[in-house]
Amino acid sequence: MGNKCCSKRQDQELALSYPGGYKKGENSFTSNMSGPKHSNGGGGSLDSRYTPDPNRGQLIKGIPKGGVDIIRPRTTQLHPGLNTRRIVVALYNYNAREETDVSFVKGDRMEVLDDTESDWWRVVHLKTRQEGLIPWNFVAEDRSVNSEDWFFENVSRKEADKLLLAAENPRGTFLVRPSEHNPNGFSLSVKDWEESRGYHVKHYKIKPLDNGGYYIATNQTFPSLPALVLAYSKNALGLCHVLSSPCPKPQPQVWDLGPELRDKWEINRNEIQLIRKLGHGNFGEVYYGKWRNNIEVAVKTLREGTMSTQAFLQEAAIMKKFRHSRLVALYAVCSKEEPIYIVQEYMSKGSLLDYLRTGDGQFLQFEDLIYIAAQVASGMEYLELKQLIHRDLAARNVLIGENNVAKICDFGLARVIADDEYCPKQGSRFPVKWTAPEAIVYGKFSIKSDVWSYGILLMELFTYGQVPYPGMHSREVIEQIERGYRMPKPTNHHLPDDIYSLMLKCWDAIPEKRPTFEFLNHYFQNFTVTSEVPYREVQD
Repeated sequence: MGNKCCSKRQDQELALSYPGGYKKGENSFTSNMSGPKHSNGGGGSLDSRYTPDPNRGQLIKGIPKGGVDIIRPRTTQLHPGLNTRRIVVALYNYNAREETDVSFVKGDRMEVLDDTESDWWRVVHLKTRQEGLIPWNFVAEDRSVNSEDWFFENVSRKEADKLLLAAENPRGTFLVRPSEHNPNGFSLSVKDWEESRGYHVKHYKIKPLDNGGYYIATNQTFPSLPALVLAYSKNALGLCHVLSSPCPKPQPQVWDLGPELRDKWEINRNEIQLIRKLGHGNFGEVYYGKWRNNIEVAVKTLREGTMSTQAFLQEAAIMKKFRHSRLVALYAVCSKEEPIYIVQEYMSKGSLLDYLRTGDGQFLQFEDLIYIAAQVASGMEYLELKQLIHRDLAARNVLIGENNVAKICDFGLARVIADDEYCPKQGSRFPVKWTAPEAIVYGKFSIKSDVWSYGILLMELFTYGQVPYPGMHSREVIEQIERGYRMPKPTNHHLPDDIYSLMLKCWDAIPEKRPTFEFLNHYFQNFTVTSEVPYREVQD
């Protein structure tokens, strides 16, 4: 790697590792979300080993890494006359679900024929020569940094910790992710072990050089990220441990049951197999099931008369359009007859409330609770950005999957409930204890009333599912809240003063004074960063 020829080639490779590229001699990368740059500023041709990803999703303002909007702007269809073959490589295995999509295994290469669909690209498999659709987020540009097993494009520090600390990962398991604070830099996250601390994760800053390349310590510089990873995989060179193996990547979300249902999502209920009952809620029962005896789903059956079918379909169309890593995916509906079926993503651990009370959630550590709080805030920040109100945010409407992944469900459903007992009256089922006073008294629901509900959810979370306002009835809660009463800090559970103070801000009587979900997300994403036990960073 030290010879000039190799260094020059790898420097060129680095230039093509980003959507915007960079010009040699400039101090920073140039952002160009509409497409890649095809010149390195020197007039020479670029090495083709690393190619840019013109479809890498643009981050929406206000949504941090780990909470990105995965609805990407549509891109330009590839024109054969331009002679621009675009090759992608599979990052995961995928089994075709219908006649129109293509199966592949990790490492397979495909040529993209059409990428104008938001979620499904038309490709030809270079080995089988089969043509069809594939989920866009299962592939990356061939030989790009995004195609490396160790590169995680949209992972926050907290998510990196959770992924790396999985029990099956040995010491030295690692990943590289874009820096949350330096748009031109990256972070190297490594699983380590010390007798005094046990297993934990150490994070190192990967800093860019002005003339291209990267370094962790100034006495060791590298022309590209792959070169840096390769070097630290052979010798720790001052890191806590040699880089042993890339962290396994969780399989990404497929947002439709199949490519034919991406626009048509009313399905035949005969395709749904109800296998076992998971529970019941205010409006019906929830089942674990399968679609076409193949894909795992959760099915919510709505009691007859619960809502107007037309109103529900209008709301469901909105729900299906909004997509975020912390929102439960709505796959399909069966509304031709009652009971209406809502077919959605299956989350293996069930509701957050049950998980905290009777499941493995009883044994969660404090940092796990912070992680869940951050995930819920991230999903709500997305709804805030899209100006969509949840109206019923509570631990019962947050679902938990493997590795404590949390996702918000039922967003928007409360708006179309045709149930007199589930509206701002004194009915027994109306969630008074979670609802902001202006919503109870005047029916004024807003994203700020959702912030109030989030504060109540935090109390549920940090008390492991305790009922809010213990010992108080709904009418008493309303009367006491109007007099200025707020839930006191619990004495039987660990809750830092600053988090309790944040809850009080969520419960401000004046809605405009409550924090935004953007602030709440940043707060919990960064909460444990400053309180971590210090360790010796690689010396600069």
